Amino acid sequence: MWDDQFEQIIRPFLPFLPPQEELTPDADLLDLGLDSLGTVQLLGTLEDAYQVRFRDSALTMDTFRTGRVLWDTVQSMLHSTAS
Repeated sequence: MWDDQFEQIIRPFLPFLPPQEELTPDADLLDLGLDSLGTVQLLGTLEDAYQVRFRDSALTMDTFRTGRVLWDTVQSMLHSTAS
């Protein structure tokens, strides 16, 4: 679904996800412990790692609801940058 870097970036922001447990694409990131401060830090980390900038329209809690939605958002920014 996503690359290894994405999971390595996101896992430290999910304190309720045990290290041995799989991060499933539709798991609710808020239920896994992603809080508002973590969301801001995760945003900056993803922007640096993937050399993208989140558009204002993507700066909603819905973007950070699940790994799938967040990865799809990063992917769409990568594709628009490559165009």
